[in-house]
Amino acid sequence: MRFDINDLTLENLDRWPFIVKIMVIGIIFVLIIAFGYIFDNKQQLSVLEKAKQQELELKQTFILKQQLAANYSAYKIQLEQIKQSFGTMLRQLPSTTEVPGLLEDISQAGVASGLTFKLFKPQPEIKHEFYTELPIQIQILGRYHQLAEFVSKVVNLDRIVTLHDFNITREVSPENKTITNNNLIMEITAKTYRYTEDREHS
Repeated sequence: MRFDINDLTLENLDRWPFIVKIMVIGIIFVLIIAFGYIFDNKQQLSVLEKAKQQELELKQTFILKQQLAANYSAYKIQLEQIKQSFGTMLRQLPSTTEVPGLLEDISQAGVASGLTFKLFKPQPEIKHEFYTELPIQIQILGRYHQLAEFVSKVVNLDRIVTLHDFNITREVSPENKTITNNNLIMEITAKTYRYTEDREHS
């Protein structure tokens, strides 16, 4: 049976040859399958990409946790060492009741070094978040090796004492403003510290 493709319209769909109908239905079916596959494939690719990203993140998390677990014993030992070091440092900070004794130790270090104190004046406390700073203005008179001996004695005290703002000048006669001997005057700020307990913050 001969037919002209130009004669095939939707109006005469019922008069189309059977073979043509089958071919058209086949083409439509293939197109539906193709479009469905492409659309579904895009969705699957998107899901796959997200799954790969999640897999990478999970792997990184696993590796991190595995490293932490492997080093747990070492971290535990390190934490214990830090606690011990912190406790040792706290013991080196004087309590409120020990401060007068520490001031006396600094004074005795100067006397034992053969120095003369011209000024020994504790300053107001300076409070910080976890500790309180106790500055002391010191002015001492003596020879160079005596000053060095004093500094060494203070640094080696059982309690933490730091020295700041060094200023060393020669002793000058107040009458004629001339140098009288080999004595030196050292002005210095000594600072000690005490731990600020939680109840002091409240």
